[in-house]
Amino acid sequence: MSEAKSFGAETNGEALLRRPVDRLPPNSAEYETVPLVKPTGFREYDARWLLGSEINLLGMQRLGAGLGVLLARRGISDVVTGHDFRSYSMPVKHALVLGLLATGRNVHDIGLALSPMAYFAQFELGVPGVAMVTASHNENGWTGVKMGMDPPVTFGPEDMLELKEIVLTEKLSAAQGGSYRFVDDFPAQYAATLTDRPSFTRKLKAVVACGNGTAGAFVPAILERLGCEIFPLDCELDHSFPNYNPNPEDLRMLRALSSEVVRTGADIGFGFDGDGDRCGVVTEKGEPIYADKIGLMLARHLSRHHEAAGFVVDVKSTGLFATDPILKQAGARTDYWKTGHSHIKRRVRELGALAGFEKSGHFFFAPPIGLGYDDGVVTAIAVLDMLAEAEGATLSELYGALPKSWSSPTMSPHCPDEAKYEVVEQLARAIETRQAAGEELAGAPIAEIVRVNGIRVSNPDGTWGLVRASSNKPELVVVVESPVSEERMMDMFRSLDVLLRRSPQVGAYNQTFGP
Repeated sequence: MSEAKSFGAETNGEALLRRPVDRLPPNSAEYETVPLVKPTGFREYDARWLLGSEINLLGMQRLGAGLGVLLARRGISDVVTGHDFRSYSMPVKHALVLGLLATGRNVHDIGLALSPMAYFAQFELGVPGVAMVTASHNENGWTGVKMGMDPPVTFGPEDMLELKEIVLTEKLSAAQGGSYRFVDDFPAQYAATLTDRPSFTRKLKAVVACGNGTAGAFVPAILERLGCEIFPLDCELDHSFPNYNPNPEDLRMLRALSSEVVRTGADIGFGFDGDGDRCGVVTEKGEPIYADKIGLMLARHLSRHHEAAGFVVDVKSTGLFATDPILKQAGARTDYWKTGHSHIKRRVRELGALAGFEKSGHFFFAPPIGLGYDDGVVTAIAVLDMLAEAEGATLSELYGALPKSWSSPTMSPHCPDEAKYEVVEQLARAIETRQAAGEELAGAPIAEIVRVNGIRVSNPDGTWGLVRASSNKPELVVVVESPVSEERMMDMFRSLDVLLRRSPQVGAYNQTFGP
């Protein structure tokens, strides 16, 4: 364990524990004396707010106090915290820490970090709680916290609902005790653990794009230590994100990554999100591969090394997991589950699966590959291992060996937080009514409806579409795929879009087809 600095913390905490309001006039005395916490910031599995208009620093203190009370009720006294690289993340973290201290929690601060570093610290330091200050891939202006108390899983909807009730409604009381310690140079411990293994069996060249976000401080050096030749792209930390948002699903990031891979002649390109728990992949030809297809390639690779392996994928993912002949031959099992890093992590543990894959780029590897949480660096290492062991094959050749399908990017039409769940329910009722009446959708009968997360509707030929409410932004999530043709994929998109347009709350899409 690293050297740590400690001091006691005792406070009556009355100002920190005041009940919050959901709106405040800016540039006012009230803004500096009353906690602001907008209720919609409590998402399904983490918390996200626009700093200033939806939460202030006193509101973040109140959140820390509420989290401290929840941890105390579960018998947990210690919590790891860290922050991502944004201009305001450190003061936001300090406000959160004040709230935790006011309720008597012991805080272990690892400083500037990736989210997977904070999850790793739960294991390395023996600390059950975690509160990582990050807005992940959200645009500048957003802040948030990813929380957990049962490693490797993080908060799910029930935990978030309980936390919301505590923060917004309960009269909180300060507790005696509590302590703070800063853990020196913790990222070095994380890097040492990931590189305590043989180098890649084949010399590979990789472009690493970080969007000037937190991953740039850590990822290139880790991959270099494992024998990969690195071409860094936008790895200099700059919290203004001058080039594009650090989001491996962002088309501007993918275009920049693709161009650099072609320019350098690299074997592969990786794109990391703002807090390093997601990883996007581009082939040596500059072709982006959606994360669900990378998951399918990894499942094929891992099923050769692990007999009857189990995999969990989210409902946005390709239907090929259920029909792939190589997975069937290997006796692999695939479970489609709710979208969201918290949901997939829990499901991987519940089923004893080897890995979980989410189309947004969150990958979860259980032992012996990982520790069960989502880690973009572990994902990149797993992909490089797969490519190194591919007997000279290129990544595009591995991709080309998959069964053919036509799939869309993850599209996100705007929809207010207050309306998005009802919009999805209205859509689902309309489709269920069609199915009951024997009517068609996308020019074909409705073969199956899955309601595990939003609505996923399928035709008999395997064409399917998904609509769900985003868990962390005022948006819907729309994905379509067909194993038959691009036209059948577009049939499904057009049919769902017509139904969605019946709701005036649904706005423009964030992106269209094709990078």
